[in-house]
Amino acid sequence: QVQLVESGGGLVQAGGSLRLSCAASGLMFSSYAMGWFRQAPGKEREFVAAISRNGVNVIKYGDSVKGRFTISRDNAKSTVYLQTSSLKPEDTAVYYCTADYTLIVHTSARDYDYWGQGTQVTVSS
Repeated sequence: QVQLVESGGGLVQAGGSLRLSCAASGLMFSSYAMGWFRQAPGKEREFVAAISRNGVNVIKYGDSVKGRFTISRDNAKSTVYLQTSSLKPEDTAVYYCTADYTLIVHTSARDYDYWGQGTQVTVSS
């Protein structure tokens, strides 16, 4: 059974940072591209970042987080990270970890195979 478990969310002031983690189990982690999406109340799920299987070849970011967020992965630990910085109130959302069995790094939610339960990030002004 595949499980993706996010952690690291919380309440932070604008300008602050958080490091989100996603621990994967039940899958061959190194065979999956990994991604982060977020969803704010009343809004559609938004692409945040994604990283290829080996963590080197392809990394993509959503326009709203470029230059502020960094995605990385540790295949030995079956974990993907999202380092956030310069957080803004509009970054407030539930952040979801996703896994996609593919060589291609996708930015659409419909292309991902597995999803975590999400972790709440709240940025106060």
